Amino acid sequence: MRRFRARGAYRVLAEVGSEGTTYLLVGLVVMVAFAQPAFKETEASDWRTTADFSVTFLDRYGNEIGKRGILLNDKIPLEEIPDHLIKATLATEDRRFFSHFGIDVVGTARAMAENVRARRVVQGGSSITQQLAKNLFLSNERTLQRKIKEAYLALWLEARLTKQEILKLYLDRAYMGGGTFGVAAASEFYFGKDVREISLAESAILAGLYKAPSAYAPHKNLPAARARANEVLTNIVQAGFMTEGQVIAARRNPAVAVDRSKEDAPDHYLDWAFQDVKNLAAQYPKLGEDRIVTVRTTLDPGFQKQAKTSVESTLRQYGDRYGVEEAAMAVVTTTGAVRAMVGGRDYDASQFNRAADALRQPGSAFKPFVYMTAFMNGYSPESVVPDAPISIGGWSPRNYSRGYSGPVTLKTALTRSINTIPVRLAQAIGRDKIANTAYMMGLQHELKITRTMPLGVSEVTVMDMASSYATLATGGIKVQPYAVEEIRNSSGEIIYNHDKDAPRPLRVLPFDKVAELNDVLVNVVERGTGRRARIEGVTAAGKTGTTQAYRDAWFVGYTGNMSAAVWFGNDDFSSTRRMTGGSLPAMTWGNFMRYAHQEVTLKPMPGVDAPDYQATNQLLAAEDEEIGKAPEVLNAQSQRILKAIGERLATLHEPSRLSELQVQAARTVGQQSVLTR
Repeated sequence: MRRFRARGAYRVLAEVGSEGTTYLLVGLVVMVAFAQPAFKETEASDWRTTADFSVTFLDRYGNEIGKRGILLNDKIPLEEIPDHLIKATLATEDRRFFSHFGIDVVGTARAMAENVRARRVVQGGSSITQQLAKNLFLSNERTLQRKIKEAYLALWLEARLTKQEILKLYLDRAYMGGGTFGVAAASEFYFGKDVREISLAESAILAGLYKAPSAYAPHKNLPAARARANEVLTNIVQAGFMTEGQVIAARRNPAVAVDRSKEDAPDHYLDWAFQDVKNLAAQYPKLGEDRIVTVRTTLDPGFQKQAKTSVESTLRQYGDRYGVEEAAMAVVTTTGAVRAMVGGRDYDASQFNRAADALRQPGSAFKPFVYMTAFMNGYSPESVVPDAPISIGGWSPRNYSRGYSGPVTLKTALTRSINTIPVRLAQAIGRDKIANTAYMMGLQHELKITRTMPLGVSEVTVMDMASSYATLATGGIKVQPYAVEEIRNSSGEIIYNHDKDAPRPLRVLPFDKVAELNDVLVNVVERGTGRRARIEGVTAAGKTGTTQAYRDAWFVGYTGNMSAAVWFGNDDFSSTRRMTGGSLPAMTWGNFMRYAHQEVTLKPMPGVDAPDYQATNQLLAAEDEEIGKAPEVLNAQSQRILKAIGERLATLHEPSRLSELQVQAARTVGQQSVLTR
């Protein structure tokens, strides 16, 4: 070991080198340990692709109505992106991009010096490669651990990709504000142009967005965007990419962004439709192969405009008088196509969708589920039940009038919305059977089986109520609401079509019992609490609903063509000024439905309007055959519905009203749903 002894200055260098190497190795081990979770992200085979959809939505007629998800267009080659946009990007974000190894040591040192001098963060030292690593694999959290991961992943990217590939990915993945990712999508969003056609002034605006897209987005703050673009032009000159003479025209003629302040997109509907696309992707793996898709929806722009106008005009005219601030509406055809949706008054103020996501008590609008169950268990509209005081465990329901009418028929009880009758019916037939009927008809959220359930205290959504009542408009065929008619990939190929790919609808209620309930609910509109919803020349049925303390007011109704549910209330659950379902909700429903039924072929109300008995019998025969086939895919909701069908039809008091094949098939399907669950 004498050969390795050092003395004098050599010993000092040896000691320093030894200690330095030790600390360096320890530091590297620690950094690698920190980076391990990030490296796991790189194991995915599709790390170059986005994890979300970029969806362009069209209305039912093929006109574009909006976009959702990652607004991305990565199909343009790097060679076709304008040279001045690339220069603006490099001059602003990473001037030594083509000379460093993924980490710009000089740039990082300069940024640290400037930040120390200013005593705050004024410059970022991350290279384009580091920013890409963050965009692909990491979050935006400002922590030392993230910076370490970012540095290692930058080195990993440099080893795997060429500089041109890294730059292309960065230009495609950088967030540019307005929900857009990448310069191509941003160019279309902000300027309405293909990125290959933008000017130097427009390129400067886009390059200025990398730093803070929310602050410099031109559709929100054009002066700030132009000031930032001027800085970008200065950077281009300082970097030596262009001369002052070449950029002077862009300084004097700054870019003008597309005015999007007056756009009136059906945003709540688009949010719901976007979730529908995601749900379909989970069921149909082929949809996930191309994340850039075009979706033709069920939205009718005329219906949507009228629905929003009906809601807003009612609130403006009567909102203060009744102390109500919000409303929601959903319109569903008898095939399940959602033609219109109003999720609230102002999407900019609140993105919460009160039509699809808000859970509110339906009040008396829940009673048709009770009466349908009663009709399937031996009762009829002419059955007489006493309207008299009843007490269950200390709870005594009262009527709205505070009085009692004595013996009344069920038709009269539902028409006048008497409270004691559905409570007595629930006691006689069982509340669990009522819940099963509600699930079969379309309610998706779990109902609380309590003594107050028949009066509508369990929470539901506007969309569920609209689709459930639509089941009555079809004569008992289950209506599943949907927004997606057709999906095309980026090549224009149809990868999903609702008519071909969606499961066939299933009969869940016997036609004759639906006919009985329809007759009663038509009477509610003609002579009962829903008179404000009457439509001249159109047979309409429906039910009002008002909850305790007047917190919620509903009208849910339908014709042979479509069903619609309307809710009025306040987001904070505060009481209104004695608003009932027969007032503003019924008025709004009527105003919309009068418009919706203009110049359309009116379909008969099942069991009420003159029926085509031969056609009905043929339809029922076809459904007898179809109901015996178990569906290929059973999700949780389908299992619950099918189990309810099995339990309900297998325990009918009068099984002769259905074919033996239907009863046996219902038992089989109900058993299969239990096994699948």
